[in-house]
Amino acid sequence: MTARAPASATLGDRPSPRLRPGKLATPGDWLIQAEKLYAKHRVALGQVATNAHDEALYLLLRTLGLPLDSKPAVLRRKLTAEEQARVAEVFRRRTAGHVPAAYLTREAFLGEHRFHVDERVIIPRSYFLELLPEQIPQWLPANKPVRRAVDVCTGSGCLAILLAHQFPEAKVDASELSPDALAVARFNVATHRLAKRVKLFHSDVFDAVPAVKYDLILSNPPYVPTRELRDLPAEFKQEPAMALDGGRDGLDIIRKLLCQARDRLQPHGLVVLEVGGLRAAMDRAFPGLDLHWLHTEDGEDCVCLVQAARLINWRG
Repeated sequence: MTARAPASATLGDRPSPRLRPGKLATPGDWLIQAEKLYAKHRVALGQVATNAHDEALYLLLRTLGLPLDSKPAVLRRKLTAEEQARVAEVFRRRTAGHVPAAYLTREAFLGEHRFHVDERVIIPRSYFLELLPEQIPQWLPANKPVRRAVDVCTGSGCLAILLAHQFPEAKVDASELSPDALAVARFNVATHRLAKRVKLFHSDVFDAVPAVKYDLILSNPPYVPTRELRDLPAEFKQEPAMALDGGRDGLDIIRKLLCQARDRLQPHGLVVLEVGGLRAAMDRAFPGLDLHWLHTEDGEDCVCLVQAARLINWRG
């Protein structure tokens, strides 16, 4: 899993003003204080932003009800006593309480798309935002537009919604085992006005999904080996364990998905999986699938692609 920073404010690229000792009268003062608190409490990042400055700025703007594209002048505005109290409480919960930023704001972004999130779902973060527009379509036949696609382990529904936006003529299915997560996904699908095109299923992978042949199966499944869950930072432990736990070696859900995908793909179809740090384990476990690893800008290259022709003859 990898994070994508929230929609950035223009002042994110500006140096913060110097903090006057004992003074926390402006957002700029709080921005400096927040970065110190992040360091003091060893706050884990990666769920919303990858550095303390960007995440603290995001929390400040959201807490104060200011636009994310605010101008630098907002850092100098005087805060009321009530605003100072709200900001103090947010940063207390974020740093001392290690509550993930997205759970404080009840939102997460993938690119320009905003999603409701809360403690019922894992916080959206995915390389599919980078890969869906260009790389993945290159592996699909140009003369066969995507008509059916599915997001397995949809969580908040974010990737199913990305699929619907990327392929406007496609019908999109989404499966999720957690009823709580499914409720969040249903809300997000409705908010994006996609209820007529995105159909949600309460299902363990494809178990309860009607028999349909897909052009594209996409999934960012649980893939953290169970033994590693206890070593996760406090922020990640607050996400639903079932959204992270991939079993003994991290491959439990992935194995089931690949086995079921054999009967779910069009002859030209693809399965695309985001698997975090399991690239070597995947190559060892599935040598016959000729996994193709898509390149990402940061060099993590943790998303693999499997063609239908490989799955048909695979003995999983």
